[in-house]
Amino acid sequence: MKKLVTLASAVFLGFVASAHAAGDAKHPKAHDWSFEGFDGHFDRAALQRGFQVYKDVCAACHGLKYIAFRNLAEIGFSEAEYKAIAAEYIVTDGPDDFGDMFERPAIPSDYFPSPFANDEQARASNNGALPPDLSLITKARADGANYMHALLTGYEDPPADVEMTEGLTYNPYFSGGQIAMVPPLMDDLLEYADGTPATVEQMSEDVVTFLHWAAEPKMEARKKLGSAVMVFLVIMTILLYLANKKMWASVKGKKGDD
Repeated sequence: MKKLVTLASAVFLGFVASAHAAGDAKHPKAHDWSFEGFDGHFDRAALQRGFQVYKDVCAACHGLKYIAFRNLAEIGFSEAEYKAIAAEYIVTDGPDDFGDMFERPAIPSDYFPSPFANDEQARASNNGALPPDLSLITKARADGANYMHALLTGYEDPPADVEMTEGLTYNPYFSGGQIAMVPPLMDDLLEYADGTPATVEQMSEDVVTFLHWAAEPKMEARKKLGSAVMVFLVIMTILLYLANKKMWASVKGKKGDD
């Protein structure tokens, strides 16, 4: 319930932000995503590469608080793999028998911890800007997947007539054009485990795919259920039509005999 309320709030705020930014932000181009459409699905290889981008790049500033380490099984990681990933993180637990909080390595049932102890620390580390949690980021904004892809690939030199604020970077897809986040990606920033070339475009596609899964991990199950329901309704419609036709045919036959 808490996640649903947060999602509703995030979507509402995203629409408000989109409306406010409409006049001063460049509209993102449409991208061909595997998860779009009635039969959309997630590419497991892209999801795992996207997680690598999140873990190695984005996690330094952005949390993923609605995803537990064991959820990584849904994108193809084995139990041993997601246990090892969890063990790389330190989480706060407690209180212990003495009433004190303590730190320990994360376990699969833990959720991804925030990289900062609190919002004030996060702002202090990012020129006063609060890095958003990425759990629902593609749902918190209209056309969220395309927006995130455009934002990650859209950094450029500012126009001559734009006076930049110190510490900010120019990105026409961001409201106002000036963003506190420096370009997070560059070609060959990391080495993909599957050997895929790590270009800015490829990493952007992969991490957006992963973040869209994080925002809607049950999407594939929902679409499969929707397909099954549609097939069931079509079959039932045909059967009811034939039954109705047969029933009324017998009635009409009796009237003709009379």
